[in-house]
Amino acid sequence: MKSFDAIVIGAGPGGYPCAIRLAQEGKKVAIVEKDKWGGVCLNVGCIPSKALIHASSQFHKTKHFEEMGISVSAPKLNMEKMQAWKGGVVKQLTQGVSGLLKMNGVTAIHGNAVFKDAHTLEVAGASAKETITAKDIVIATGSRVVEIPFLKFNGKNILDSTQALELKQLPRKFVVVGGGFIGLEIGMAYAKLGSQVTIVEALDQLLASVEKELVQVVEKKMRELGMTALTSTKALGLKEKDPAKEAVIHLEVETKVGKKTLEADAILVSVGRKPNSDGLALEKIGVKLDSKGNIPTDRQGKTNVSGVWAIGDVTGAPQLAHRATQDGLLVAEAICGKKAFKDYKTVPWAVFVDPEIATAGLTEKEAKDQGIPYKVGKFPFAANGRALSTNEGQGFFKVLVHEKNESVIGVHIVGPEASNLIAEATLAIEMGATLEDIVRTIHTHPTLPEAFPESMELAYKKAIHVFKK
Repeated sequence: MKSFDAIVIGAGPGGYPCAIRLAQEGKKVAIVEKDKWGGVCLNVGCIPSKALIHASSQFHKTKHFEEMGISVSAPKLNMEKMQAWKGGVVKQLTQGVSGLLKMNGVTAIHGNAVFKDAHTLEVAGASAKETITAKDIVIATGSRVVEIPFLKFNGKNILDSTQALELKQLPRKFVVVGGGFIGLEIGMAYAKLGSQVTIVEALDQLLASVEKELVQVVEKKMRELGMTALTSTKALGLKEKDPAKEAVIHLEVETKVGKKTLEADAILVSVGRKPNSDGLALEKIGVKLDSKGNIPTDRQGKTNVSGVWAIGDVTGAPQLAHRATQDGLLVAEAICGKKAFKDYKTVPWAVFVDPEIATAGLTEKEAKDQGIPYKVGKFPFAANGRALSTNEGQGFFKVLVHEKNESVIGVHIVGPEASNLIAEATLAIEMGATLEDIVRTIHTHPTLPEAFPESMELAYKKAIHVFKK
């Protein structure tokens, strides 16, 4: 039996930073991973999807070069070469994770971990089993996609997000069941490459958790790309008995006006994720789960069992890689005896559609529900020099300002590089920055971040580059 100070189960964006920070603090650490180093995010999620989205956007942009006086021959798509490039990006990052663990002295163990007691794990590797023990064990096992019983993944034409990112041939007709973040990101990427894409969403709005006015900007772009969005529409099932044997499949859906059949070469099913809390024998050691299988924790990441901690997706929403990373670093410090507590004023997020959407802090509905008086400032990217000079003037930068103390309480962006722009906004909310803090901070010109102080001033009708009577 090998003994450690701490063991981390799962080497995703929460687990491996946790293990490294523990080692940096002088702990003897082991990390157990049953699949790939870097977890879902680096291997089959965040990184490969953004690589594919970037490649598809570059391909699509060439069609508009003529507007800027650049004449090029029609671009040709080589899906296999694009996939190989994407794979290279993933390989570089995952190898980097393995290297960082090694350099920090973390013992990496490949295998499936199961609890024997609150401080002991049995790890089944490819050829043998071993038992390891530690005072503290951190569960960082992440989440996996939800499968619909009548749309079981077959890896050929009924796909989960992982399989959809590996396609070597472009589907002529591509149907996406689920109009959330992942479904829209992958759907728009394939639409830009030339697929005829249809989104099927059971709710009455795409990206249901996002403010409608932001979604409307993306919907306009979807129409320009020839995409079809069917909201308030439920998938009922396939007409084929064995879809894997069919070149073209037919999905029956229930729309607002009745049943309809959609033809597809491939269907992506993206209807959510569930925690990987099963298979660990948590019931043996008494770790409590909620009704959805999430592991509840306190503000330090402790479960109800002493010495057992949990971070990231397995603890519930928001299921975001950067939240998992912050959880991991915080738990590592708590294990080392530091007074570290979860005190996130906001967890930012971004949707890599076109144009991008990003948000931090409160929505208008949340502010109203909490009885917070606020003002709204909304600055269009059409009035931003940098946005126009890059041919990306769609969307806007919207802020919510506390009416009494003039602090930033919410920021919502739809437009170019929203995923990068949200960082300054998140810092502003975290630090309690006010109107004066933002507008007196000199922003480089010409840049997209100039939209932040302009939107703050628009909350008080004083912006320079937008006239407001």
